[in-house]
Amino acid sequence: MPGRVHHSAINARDFDASLRFYREGLGLEVMMDTEFDGDWQGLFGATATRLRSVFLGDPANPDSGIVELVGLEGTPDGPPPPDAPTTGFFLLSFFVGDTAEVLARLRDLGLGGEPRRIELPGPNDSTVVMATVRDPDGVLVELIGA
Repeated sequence: MPGRVHHSAINARDFDASLRFYREGLGLEVMMDTEFDGDWQGLFGATATRLRSVFLGDPANPDSGIVELVGLEGTPDGPPPPDAPTTGFFLLSFFVGDTAEVLARLRDLGLGGEPRRIELPGPNDSTVVMATVRDPDGVLVELIGA
């Protein structure tokens, strides 16, 4: 059986801001919120022994993708430093329906930063609106309008 993506995980530095971004901003729902004790050093190279895991997605369409917010004991609070290193090109991409509506919600929440926005020709003479914002941990999030 070929592998398939189950979820994408983000080590959230500010759980409250990250939950607001993904729940109130993007409209995802909490599907699981659990804490686990485990050998996270053995699995992830982390120093923590306790992990909080919050799965966010669409319970009516569980195969549509899940974002996991991970909180490891000892992760510093607050936003990452502006010069925090990143490796490669990383983003989470969401079909959001009305891009302008989602951008307005994020703006009202004080989240996402200044969006970048483009329009592309779509099927049947339609226009596809795409935008990128940053989540509270600096992850690039792509919003694709329907």
